[in-house]
Amino acid sequence: AKDEMVALAEANPDLLGSKIGFWDPLKVLDLSFWNLSNEATIGYLRHSEIKHGRVAMAAFLGYLAQSTPQVSGPHKFLPYKGYEPGLSPPEQWDAMPLAAKIQIFTLIGMLESYGEILDPHYCNGGLPGYYPPIKGKRPEIVFNLYDPFEIIPAASEAEKVRGRQCEINNGRLAMFGILGFLAEAKVPGSVPLLTGLIPGYDGNCMDPFEGQLNF
Repeated sequence: AKDEMVALAEANPDLLGSKIGFWDPLKVLDLSFWNLSNEATIGYLRHSEIKHGRVAMAAFLGYLAQSTPQVSGPHKFLPYKGYEPGLSPPEQWDAMPLAAKIQIFTLIGMLESYGEILDPHYCNGGLPGYYPPIKGKRPEIVFNLYDPFEIIPAASEAEKVRGRQCEINNGRLAMFGILGFLAEAKVPGSVPLLTGLIPGYDGNCMDPFEGQLNF
């Protein structure tokens, strides 16, 4: 509920939580999406923020990794058909074959569908951000996403709460980070702190199949 979100924001020990507290300028926590109740809408928004933060963290780290010579440089064995050394991360994506991109999006769709098999669902009182174990859902799935080798020790409830707060804060920062990389690549000078550090990009970041599929 909204009261819980206010309390959660004000209890967040980071700079934003301690200085700003609860901030909802668009009043989205007073809305109801797709005939859902207000409480279900809040659960959906909370889950979406956490999920997008996770994607942004992976994208931010992926951008850094793909910028290293070990990844973007010459390879004895080409990572994929059409690989060219010296490309920036967005250009590396553009150079990938269509079949490879479809495989990636298929995997994403599978993970998305598995993540919705929840009882209770995050829109109905479940924990936003929780991803269920997927090991054994299909014969080819032999690992879970979190702790695939089952070596992380069990955490106390207080440690879990703290971990979720850190994840949200890091996810928000990563969203700014990856968008800053893409903005600077597309419009040089738009992010002064990154000027001269990010290679320019002439493609369309919003079209993952540019030049391969037309919609």
